[in-house]
Formats: sequence, C-alpha cells, structure tokens
Amino acid sequence: MKLSICIPHCDEDTDVVVNMLESIKIQQNVDFKEIEVVIVNDGKDFDKLKAINEKDYPFKLKRVSAKHGGVSATRDKAFDESSGEYVMFCDVDDMFYNACGIYIIFKEMEKNQFDVLISSFIEETRDKDKNPVYVPHEVDMTFVHGKVYRRQYLINNNIRWNHNLTIHEDSYFNYLAINLCDKEKYGKFCNTPFYLWRWRDASVCRHDPKYILKTYNNMLESSTCLINELTSRHKDELAQQTVTHMVYDAYFTMNKKEWLDQENQEYRHKTELRFKKYYHDFLDIFNSIPEDAKTQIIIGLKNRMYREGLVMESITFADWIKEIETLTE
Repeated sequence: MKLSICIPHCDEDTDVVVNMLESIKIQQNVDFKEIEVVIVNDGKDFDKLKAINEKDYPFKLKRVSAKHGGVSATRDKAFDESSGEYVMFCDVDDMFYNACGIYIIFKEMEKNQFDVLISSFIEETRDKDKNPVYVPHEVDMTFVHGKVYRRQYLINNNIRWNHNLTIHEDSYFNYLAINLCDKEKYGKFCNTPFYLWRWRDASVCRHDPKYILKTYNNMLESSTCLINELTSRHKDELAQQTVTHMVYDAYFTMNKKEWLDQENQEYRHKTELRFKKYYHDFLDIFNSIPEDAKTQIIIGLKNRMYREGLVMESITFADWIKEIETLTE
C-alpha cells in the first residue's frame, strides 16, 4: 500500500464526505490498490459514515467509530488504523484539486524517498457577492493541506498529534514533522497544487471575520505545547526560534488595525493576558537566541505583516512589553 488518506469525521453530512471520496475516485493514472482511505468518526454520528456504500469506490475504504477525543486524537486514530507507506491527513470537507492529484504524489514518491512532502494548495473562498474565488497558497509550513508524510519517519521520531489541541493544532504537528527531518535530503517541495481547501458555510474559521481575534490564545497554547515538546527533545535552537517567532508575531499582530479598534479590546485584553504568561514561561529561551537569528526572524515577520496590511507599529516592542507587565485580570 503506497498511500493512506486519513480523514477525521465529526458529524458532517454524508454528502460532504462523498465529495471528498468522489474526488479520489476520479483520480487518473494510479493503481487504486495502492490507495486506502481511513475515515474515523469522533464519537458523534457514525450513521452518516455507515450510509456510504464502500462498493462504490475502487480503493479500500475503512470506516472507524472512535471514542470522542477531538480532531487531534481522531487523526492519530486514523493513522493507527492505516497501513500505507505514506500518509496524508485530509479534512473531510475538502477534496483533491484535480484528477491528477494522487498521480503527482506518486511521481514524487518515485523520484526519491522523502520524509515530508510540502505542496502548494488552492483555497476556495468567496468574494463580496458570495461568488466562488480560488486562491493559490504558496508552499507553507502551517496548514495540514497538501502535506504527505512517510509513515516510518513519523513512527521513528514519535511524531503524533497533540490531543490537547483542537484549534491551530496542525501548526504543532507540521512544525515537528518538517523540522525533525533532514530537510536537505528528505524534505521535498512540490509547487504543483493537488489539494483544495474547500469553502463551507458551516466552517467558523472561514466566515467569521473575528476568528483570529477569538483564537489567537489557541495559537499561543499550540506554541506552548510545541516549545515544551522541543525542549523535552533537547532541540534548543528550534525552541529559541519558535519562542522568538511567536513573541514578535504577537507584537506585530497587536499593531494591526483590528486589534487596535475599540470594539475588539476585550479580545485584545484576553490575548495579552495569555501572552504575558507565555512570555514569562519562556523568557529565558527568548533571551538566549543569538541576535542575528532574532533579526532574521523579525525581518521575515515584518515582510509578512506588511503584506497583511500592517502599516506601522503604534508602539515600540520594549514599551509594549512594559504595558503587558502591568496587565491584570
């Protein structure tokens, strides 16, 4: 078995699941005997998976009912139930972007063995009139979309999903998977998109304009788990980079217009309180990073933030930290 496609399912309707399965069914120039799909229901509504007829598909389809544990636990369960040499983690409401998607993956497998394949992908969104718009995403290190992993590499390095994380959980997993491999030898990039991050009205993170305002604390929690994991593995340099990146990401983010708007000050206060704990917990690591490495991180973040609409910082970093220190519940 070459490829296992691991999919978590909560209570999404059957037709949502079928869209993903049909996008696999139409794949061209691949041997379907080399593909399996493992869908794990997160203890919610297994009947919606049972309604799917596995005989409708030319690949092996495995449906599993699991105890409720959240998306990270469900992905781990799907991985444990799968058997392919390589694995993908796909969201149930997404699909392959074109009929050659898996062919592209298999060709990458043939070129060289890789531990992690990182691809660009396509995002389906909506314009102001609610018409579909398809936006290409460059190769990124955060989203689970368009990533393929070698099973034995994940097992050998004990790379698992963190079951305490249910929001921004993929950044934790991907960071470990990408940075623990020898990127020069076993990290591969594919600029041809084969994955579609589909629009779905029920997806909160897509249609709620305040989603980041509401969940930035979860980013800090994800980063906390990641730093603790890196520290336990004695990956000190990676821990330094992670802390520094998160600290300055928070600083620049707090300078964006939406975070300065009066109507969002409750979100800002809660976020800055959580950041205060984060900063105190990892201050020694933050202070230990070499100055040139810190400068590179700041430059990279500034360039990204300017593309996202940041015009100018309203307060210096040093003064912002002073304000953080005065915050109370």
